Amino acid sequence: MFPMQIVSILVLVAMIAASLYLIYRRKAAGKPVKHALVTHIVSFFAMSVFFAASGIAGQALAAAAPGAAEAAVRALDPQAGLGMIAAALAVGISGVGSGIAVAASGAAALGAISENDKTFGKALIFVALAEGIALYGLIIAFSILNKF
Repeated sequence: MFPMQIVSILVLVAMIAASLYLIYRRKAAGKPVKHALVTHIVSFFAMSVFFAASGIAGQALAAAAPGAAEAAVRALDPQAGLGMIAAALAVGISGVGSGIAVAASGAAALGAISENDKTFGKALIFVALAEGIALYGLIIAFSILNKF
């Protein structure tokens, strides 16, 4: 392994271990762990984007098995990894947003239907519009993946 790869792997392990230690310490002290959890998630995604952009994983694969793996690494476009990350983020974030919207509109729709049965159609439309957000994210992800 190259020294840069070893340093990168050590930085990744250190960042993950530090954020998990922060979560443990806050939990043991009885404090909320929301800030520590957000820090952990952000550091994980930052390192994932760094590794995808720098191509360190591909270089390590080529150095480990210099036969078929080398040809596979050459076939990969460096921007393809970022395209995969973008597609995953499009689906993931739209799914979370859709879940939040369906939770709010679904609860309101059930309350409205319990008051008046004639509002069922209107309430169903609002819930379906909220669910459409996830479908839009999926369409965007497919269009991103078709470019690579």
